[in-house]
Amino acid sequence: SGRIVNIASVSGLMGNPGQANYSASKAGVVGFTKTVAREMAGRNICCNAVAPGFIDTEMTRVLPDKAKERALSLIPLGRMGTVDDVAAAVCFLASDEAGYITGQVLAVDGGMAM
Repeated sequence: SGRIVNIASVSGLMGNPGQANYSASKAGVVGFTKTVAREMAGRNICCNAVAPGFIDTEMTRVLPDKAKERALSLIPLGRMGTVDDVAAAVCFLASDEAGYITGQVLAVDGGMAM
């Protein structure tokens, strides 16, 4: 038995203009996650993915203010997520409490992809 937690992205769920390669690779992670979940279920191994949205990191801090404002306008909760938000989702999916969850993608995105 065990847990596998992959890191996808909301870009892999809904696309993102100018990021075809990134969005395609993260969509591939989603498909891979679902396939592995089906293949490993018989061994009691759960496989899920976390799909972060706009997260406050060094990468996003250097974006121009206009780009940040545009991104924030797409998030119903009105703020960027934190690395702790993503870590909490990963920890949950890796825990015993998530033992009956497999093949799922948990968006940690403040509602951006709904």
